Amino acid sequence: MGDNRYDAIVVGARCAGSPTAMLLARRGYKVLVVDRATFPSDTVSTHLVHPPGVAALRRWGLLDRLVATGCPPIDTYAFDFGPFTLSGAPGTDEAPVAYGPRRTVLDKLLVDAASEAGVEVRERFTVEEIVLEDGRVTGVRGHGRDGKTVSERARVVVGADGRHSLVARATRPERYHEKPQLLCGYYTYWSGLPMHGRFETWIRPDRGFAAWPTHDDLTLVIGGWPFAEFEANKHDIEGNYLKMFELAPAFAERVHAATREARYVGTAVPNYFRKPYGPGWALVGDAGYNKDFITAQGIHDAFRDAELCATALDETFSGARSFEVAMGDYQSTRDQHVLPMYELTTELATLEPPPPEFQQVLAAIHGNRQAMDGFVRVTAGVTSPAEFFSEENIGRILAAAH
Repeated sequence: MGDNRYDAIVVGARCAGSPTAMLLARRGYKVLVVDRATFPSDTVSTHLVHPPGVAALRRWGLLDRLVATGCPPIDTYAFDFGPFTLSGAPGTDEAPVAYGPRRTVLDKLLVDAASEAGVEVRERFTVEEIVLEDGRVTGVRGHGRDGKTVSERARVVVGADGRHSLVARATRPERYHEKPQLLCGYYTYWSGLPMHGRFETWIRPDRGFAAWPTHDDLTLVIGGWPFAEFEANKHDIEGNYLKMFELAPAFAERVHAATREARYVGTAVPNYFRKPYGPGWALVGDAGYNKDFITAQGIHDAFRDAELCATALDETFSGARSFEVAMGDYQSTRDQHVLPMYELTTELATLEPPPPEFQQVLAAIHGNRQAMDGFVRVTAGVTSPAEFFSEENIGRILAAAH
């Protein structure tokens, strides 16, 4: 039995786990982070970091490191609806651009930053079980590279271990706002498909696809169809993937002239919120809530959760507030922040044509520079959909179009 007593053990060292661990260690706490993987390694991800995520990297002193890896900045988002395209600037003065870093690069950078902050990082460590005593989580049991089982104890175990979270499975948190899988998405990487700093999306009936630049002069191209077509299409992923680009002939030509450099990766995800805390445990990132990847909000959501959760745990550890109050605040702040985007995302993920009144609004936004920037900032997670699509703002946009 390891006699180490940590303030926190974080299970999962990627976009939610390493920042949570790093922020706690920077505040002087003793933190262990464990992950089955070794780094650098890849994971299924749209790996788009919208401006709010870029702002977090800047706050943590890590943005320069990302820029130094040669990841191209993205300064324009364009949404092609067929009859017209809405394009604009996604960022703010604080973070004017987005980035699409490969997870091999981003996750390694985050793990290293956690380690530098004083976090004990154990790679290739498999958690076998979450240790519970009298209904309270007190630690983890698992094995490292040598295969020997060890137990470690902590005041709090943080599950940053994704949708299939072991911490969530052990603690069975309440789930709410649940929605089924709506969309199947598949992506791969192409060379010879320059994007010139643009993130481009095409919205068509029952189809949606997008492209943006990443490391090594590659472009990620993702596309998908309703989950109802999963069975029918799964036997010819490539054929169905390439066929949908014909709905945007100019883009199809660009893909046709490019070279595919990787295999196809695909998934479909459920949509849910989980209560992100309980006696001796907390959840961050996809472990705590998840929504369809069509709006690619996962990374900056994980970053924001890391900050909120680390702050709440600091308040608890330092005695400033009770665990229940601080973590209750973490949950309500998270939910308030993401619920409007969750609703918009799950609506978009149906790939159903927008209702006529929404089409009218989109047409009014077209050509109005300020409104187009505003729309793009919603999709980039900068502005809440509740704010942009408020009656007052839409009234202004419609009035300006007449």
